Amino acid sequence: MLRIERVLGSRVEPALSEALHRLEHAGAVDIANVPATDLARRRLLITTHGGEELAIALPRHEKLFDGAVLVLEPDRAIVVRAATERWLRLEPRSIADAVELGYHVGNLHWRVRFGGEVLLVALEGRPEDYTARLENLISARRVGVTILDEESAEAVEAVEPPQPGGARGGHYHHHDH
Repeated sequence: MLRIERVLGSRVEPALSEALHRLEHAGAVDIANVPATDLARRRLLITTHGGEELAIALPRHEKLFDGAVLVLEPDRAIVVRAATERWLRLEPRSIADAVELGYHVGNLHWRVRFGGEVLLVALEGRPEDYTARLENLISARRVGVTILDEESAEAVEAVEPPQPGGARGGHYHHHDH
């Protein structure tokens, strides 16, 4: 296992980009996909696309980011790619369904965003684990379900922007328990 104790810089920095470009042509750049929710973590265990295990232990003043260069050697490099966040799009069929859905999602402490008439739940695990918790609402067709990637979720919000101060007003809700 390779221990990473600092970020060398960004892949777009001129000093690093030339070396990375050369290594990319040689097929020697490995990618470390990091879920968007884990980018702020300083300690993390991940496996690169090439199968190398990394133990990341960054100092307090450093954070991971999309394009962070973790390893740059003459014959190889490892670069962070922020994994696209996926969302469960839940669309209640009535106000009563929306209230019940909100009750369940709130009690489960799921991270959510609001997009007009829909509730977006950040998928931090398998989608079926989330839908199983809402099976009664889904099987009764009281709540419609779709899985979206980050770009699609942003498109939902662009079509119907959140209303400031309203019940669905752009509220981000997350608890650490």
